[in-house]
Amino acid sequence: MTERSLAPRTYATEQLERLRILLVEDDEGDAFLVRELLTEAGAPFELTVATTLREARGLLVGVECVLLDLGLPDAEGIDGLRRLLALAGSAAVCVLTGRSDEHLGVQAVAEGAQDYLVKGQVDGVLLIRSLRYAVERKRADENARRLREAELREAESARLERGLLPKPLKRDDFGLSVEPFYRSGRAMGLLGGDFYDVVQVGDDRLHVIVGDVCGHGVDEAALGVELRVAWRALVLAGVPEEQVLSSLEQVLMSERRAREVFATVASAVIDLPANRATVRVAGHPPPVVLSGGRAAPVAVRTGIVLGVRPTPTPATDLEFDGHDWSLLMYTDGLIEGRTGAGNERLDVGGLCKLLDEPDARDLPLPALPKWLVARADQDNGGPLTDDVAMLLISRGGGR
Repeated sequence: MTERSLAPRTYATEQLERLRILLVEDDEGDAFLVRELLTEAGAPFELTVATTLREARGLLVGVECVLLDLGLPDAEGIDGLRRLLALAGSAAVCVLTGRSDEHLGVQAVAEGAQDYLVKGQVDGVLLIRSLRYAVERKRADENARRLREAELREAESARLERGLLPKPLKRDDFGLSVEPFYRSGRAMGLLGGDFYDVVQVGDDRLHVIVGDVCGHGVDEAALGVELRVAWRALVLAGVPEEQVLSSLEQVLMSERRAREVFATVASAVIDLPANRATVRVAGHPPPVVLSGGRAAPVAVRTGIVLGVRPTPTPATDLEFDGHDWSLLMYTDGLIEGRTGAGNERLDVGGLCKLLDEPDARDLPLPALPKWLVARADQDNGGPLTDDVAMLLISRGGGR
C-alpha cells in the first residue's frame, strides 16, 4: 500500500510562470498576511501593493491579476469594483474582502470579477490556485471576445463583398441569358482583383466586360470594384465604345497604389438585332464561342494591358452563326491551373476541349461555369490559386 503524505501540498515551481499580482489593500496587516499566504504556497509570484484605487491606476501595466479589497479610502463596495474593472484591461480581478456576504459575492462576480474570496477563509494554496484559475478564465473570456469580434468583422466584410458584386443590368429581350460566376482566390475572401459587369444600353446593345487586376489582395479587390463601377458609369453615360477602355485606363492609373499595378480586360458590345459583336481584348485571354456543337476561341486582335503604356485597344468584329450560341468570357485564373503531374497548363486550348466534352455539352447552360471550375480544380490536383470570374452570355439554345 502506497503511503500518502499529509504535508501541505506546494506547486512544482519550475513548471509555473511567475504570477504578477497587484494587491489593492489599505490595511498593512492584511497586506502582510496575503504576502505570507502566497509565500507559504511555494508558487512563484511578484506582488505589488497599492493602498488606494488612485495609486493602483499607475501600477496596472504588466499585471495579470488584481486582488481588491472593497473597503478602500477612495473606493467603497461594488462601486469601487466597477471603477477598477474599467481600468483593469486584460488583468483578472478577484475580490478579497473581510465581508462574508454571499449576496455581495454574487453581485461582484456578476459585475465582472473572476472570484470572490473572504479573508481568513483561504490558505496559501487555495489563494494562489484561485488567482491562477482567475487569470486563465480572464484569458479565455478575452479570447472568446476577440473571436466573436473577428467573426462579426468577417460577417460584415462578407456582406460588404457580396454587395459589391454586380447585378447584370439587362432586360430579357432577344432571348438572351447571362450566367455570371465569381470565386476569389483570397483565403476567406469573397472578392478578389477580378471583376465583371453587364449593361444593356437601349433596346439593342449589350455591353459586357471581364477584367483582372494583377494580384488578389484587398487592395486589388478594391481597385477591381472601382474599375467595374467606372466602366458601368462610362457605358451608361454614352461614352463612345472606342474610348471606354482608354478612359478606364485613366481611372486605373489614378487610383492604383503603385505604378507596377496593371489590369487586363476583355470587353464586348453585342448588337442584338444584327447578331454580331465588337470585341476588344487588352492583354486578356480571348473569349470562347460555343456554336454549332463546338467551342472555339475568338480570333481577336490583342492590345496591351491597361496601365503600362496607354495605347488604343484594337477592335475585332465577331459574326455569330445562327441564333443558337454562347459567348464565354473569363479571367486567366480559370486556365492557369495544371493539367497533370508536369507544368503543362490548361490554357485556352484545354478550355475548349473541356467545353467539347460530352459531359459539358449535356449540362444545362446555367451549370456550365461552375462545372468548368470544378474540372479545372480536379485537373490541377486541388483548388485553383487565382481569382476566377466568368460571364456566359447565351442566345437561343446556347450552342
